Amino acid sequence: MKDNNIYSMTGYASVTRDIAHADGAAGASVSVELRTVNSRFLDLAFRMPEEARACEPVLREALTAKLSRGKVDIRINVQRPESGTNGALNLDAVKQLSDLEQQVLAIFPDAERMRTGEILRWPGVLGEESVTAEALRDAVIDAGRTAIGDLVDVRKREGAQLKASLVERVENMERILAVLQPQVPELIARHQQKIVDRLQEALGIVLPEGSAAPGKDEIVERIRQEVTIYGVRIDVAEELTRLDAHLKETRHILDKGGLVGKRLDFMMQELNREANTLGSKAASKELADASMELKLYIEQMREQVQNLE
Repeated sequence: MKDNNIYSMTGYASVTRDIAHADGAAGASVSVELRTVNSRFLDLAFRMPEEARACEPVLREALTAKLSRGKVDIRINVQRPESGTNGALNLDAVKQLSDLEQQVLAIFPDAERMRTGEILRWPGVLGEESVTAEALRDAVIDAGRTAIGDLVDVRKREGAQLKASLVERVENMERILAVLQPQVPELIARHQQKIVDRLQEALGIVLPEGSAAPGKDEIVERIRQEVTIYGVRIDVAEELTRLDAHLKETRHILDKGGLVGKRLDFMMQELNREANTLGSKAASKELADASMELKLYIEQMREQVQNLE
């Protein structure tokens, strides 16, 4: 079944699992923390103790199956409780410690012998062997898979919010075009008439020295030809049509969902290109203001699109 959701590339998730002794006492605690930010590609960075390194291939495969873009920071911590009376005694470690003590006493006969409390607090004497490598691996993988699921949910919720924001700006831009398109012929005609009036006034007063004054009809015809050519250059109907088409395609991409980040980034480039052209050809304050407003919305959308997967 196709996933029509849109996902953000930023998110956070953390899961903790406890590993118990065979007798039910606390053995160790495993935590998996995931942080993601935007990136052009999928970049996985693992930070974990060596005893959990065997879990990396499984977690890497699980992350690759769920994520396609983003820089992912994976932190795995293993915490063991302080040794206490409930810990299992590691006889091998005790014997090794006894042998070491005897070697020291052989060299320093007057040295003080170790007390029982010091022996029990010695690293490795209590509890270390009670958590097996297999139990640790299972706990890390279970916590990791749960954290990945939580992370995907977070990215999904943020993606939905970004989609709503983008759709709102698309609607605002569509309203600008809807108001502008019917006005364009009138705005161009008004600007052309203003140029005609100014040229007629100027040519009626200033003529090259020694030249015969052209007839009124000839002047008017020449003015209209030049103004018509200029009117073609300032006609923004094509730009408005392309802007409308790009906005429709942007809506289609958002409705379709999935991996939309790179496609929307391309659409922002095209929208910005047309808005710039509209501004450069603006022959009235209304067109110039519309161009500036459109570019503002496009820039806001572009920043949000950078966070989409």
